[in-house]
Amino acid sequence: MNKTARFLSIAAVSAFAAFGAHADEADASQFATKFDTNRTRAEVAAEASTVAQTRSIEPAGSRVVTYKSTADRAAVRAQAAEAVRTGTIPSGEISAM
Repeated sequence: MNKTARFLSIAAVSAFAAFGAHADEADASQFATKFDTNRTRAEVAAEASTVAQTRSIEPAGSRVVTYKSTADRAAVRAQAAEAVRTGTIPSGEISAM
């Protein structure tokens, strides 16, 4: 009986301590960002319009550089077949390992 009472009292104290450690506003308002400004809506809109003109909506690196090849398709296929035959480049599913 003494061990049970001691266990329950320790559990109650630890539960009370854990509840106190989590005391906070329900909506976490301490993390809310507060803005105090005296600029007008027109000033902000004018600044936003100038920034939009200087930035591109195209993602960086999305332009593809084109390259005009002078190689013959049959010659490239023949070179690839020769490289596979000689073992210079791997071929098939085993090449993934």
